[in-house]
Amino acid sequence: MPEFAAAGASLVAISPQLPEHVRRIVEQHKLTFPVLSDRGNGIAGQFGLVFSLPDDLRKLYRKFGADLSKFNGDDSWTLPMPGRFIVARDGTIQGADVDPDYTVRPEPSRTAEVLRTLQMAK
Repeated sequence: MPEFAAAGASLVAISPQLPEHVRRIVEQHKLTFPVLSDRGNGIAGQFGLVFSLPDDLRKLYRKFGADLSKFNGDDSWTLPMPGRFIVARDGTIQGADVDPDYTVRPEPSRTAEVLRTLQMAK
């Protein structure tokens, strides 16, 4: 976060979870950035970043107490692909990392590197 701030950047996360679940996560992890709720994966869907969990994974999620219909407020059993987007103040996308494998997450250090590069290009 200090590197992001030094580059003049803000961090915002987006989750398909209902606002009450998002608030709990923010409090539990003491997050210092906003986490927005994208109910029904509407925004993620507009960007083609949503996938549906197959039945075997749904059963596994339920077994571990992760009932997406409860947390997300719908029965779609969809999740957004993990991604990171660097959006300039004018709305242009300056960097993007998305992987259809939901276990692959963008590295914060890579984000900081891109921000530094963009800052030097000014």
